[in-house]
Amino acid sequence: MLDITLLREHPEHVERALAKRAAYADLTGFLALDETYRRRKAEVEQLRAERKRLSRELAQLPSAEPGALAKRAEATDLGTHLAALEERLAKLSEERQAFLDQLPNLPDEDVQGGGKEQNEVIREHSTRPEFDFQPRDHVELAHALGLIDYERGVKLSGTGHWVYRGNGALLEWALLSFFVETHLRDGYEFILPPHLLTYQAGYTAGQFPKFADDVFVIEQGPAGPQRFLLPTAETALISLHRDEVLLESELPRRYFAYSPCYRREIGGYRSAERGTLRGHQFDKVELVQFTRPDTSDAAHQELLVKAEELVGALGLHYRVTRLAAGDTSAAMAKTFDVEVWLPSINAYVEVSSVSNARDYQARRGNIRYRPATGGKAAYVHTLNASGLATSRLLPALLEQHQQPDGTVTVPEVLRPWLKTDRLIPTTPR
Repeated sequence: MLDITLLREHPEHVERALAKRAAYADLTGFLALDETYRRRKAEVEQLRAERKRLSRELAQLPSAEPGALAKRAEATDLGTHLAALEERLAKLSEERQAFLDQLPNLPDEDVQGGGKEQNEVIREHSTRPEFDFQPRDHVELAHALGLIDYERGVKLSGTGHWVYRGNGALLEWALLSFFVETHLRDGYEFILPPHLLTYQAGYTAGQFPKFADDVFVIEQGPAGPQRFLLPTAETALISLHRDEVLLESELPRRYFAYSPCYRREIGGYRSAERGTLRGHQFDKVELVQFTRPDTSDAAHQELLVKAEELVGALGLHYRVTRLAAGDTSAAMAKTFDVEVWLPSINAYVEVSSVSNARDYQARRGNIRYRPATGGKAAYVHTLNASGLATSRLLPALLEQHQQPDGTVTVPEVLRPWLKTDRLIPTTPR
């Protein structure tokens, strides 16, 4: 949620920032609504004070007092008028909140306007792999190595699902275990969140009400999904401190969580993106930080470095891209994507989005901290990063580390779990 004071005092700045996302809002109409709301609120507060005054006076008057009857009539009329104004105020408040709920976050000043075409590659790591043999794609490799059973995944759950088996399951578990050990070493607290979340969790993360159709709904409520399957562990982690006031000495709070992620929509992508590149369920380790506003830029860089270190330790060629405003999630002010090279589609695919929401999510979730010097509680900044998602990482591992004999070299950091340095073709079952 945006700071309403910013909308009131700097509407032109807000309009320019939203235009970078190609998002347009009638701020003139909203500010008129907001002014009406504030006038009505002042009237209601004045009438409530008047009602209290009358109540005190009536309490001190004997019931037979000549003026008591008139005062009771006055109090009755005031109560009727107040009830009508309170009803009108409630409707104005709903209209006002509905407008604010739909507004995306403002992109940072250094974020380019426009869509994906304006994304900026800021660095590459190592060089693209080249092969002196005819390389195979990850679907062929996974099948030949007996790692993934696509057909039985569809049989069990339909399109967009697969089954890891044998060394494929071990490889998936090795990746997750490697990520968990790394984040524990770096001082992050491990969280295993529920997979069923409430509407308020989706609202705090910035997904609801606008993107409610993107999740698997378990129970529908009047405002939207009353309970839903988490699309990412970030949605759960951000709400850990909802409606709480943290001490400044407790910041930053650093968490990571493992969870399957459930996404309803997987369509609208390139036909070449087969296999596990897009699905309704995939595994991910997610990092989240709660920080003071003055340290959130440093935290953003810390998260980006962590994501890059993980991909680099797997021996993969990758690049880092700063997303343009139109390609940045609605709740985020700035995002860097870490993208691995996938030879079979001649393109990079994202394996980690590293984002800073500033105080947008904290305002929606009422997450604040108390400054050590005292004074008014302030909103924290929230940040998140994939650390990492596996469904695109595994295809990159297979394709970039494949050998002429059909085997795939296992990255050294994963060998303690797989107990081998290479994956060998098996007889299909």
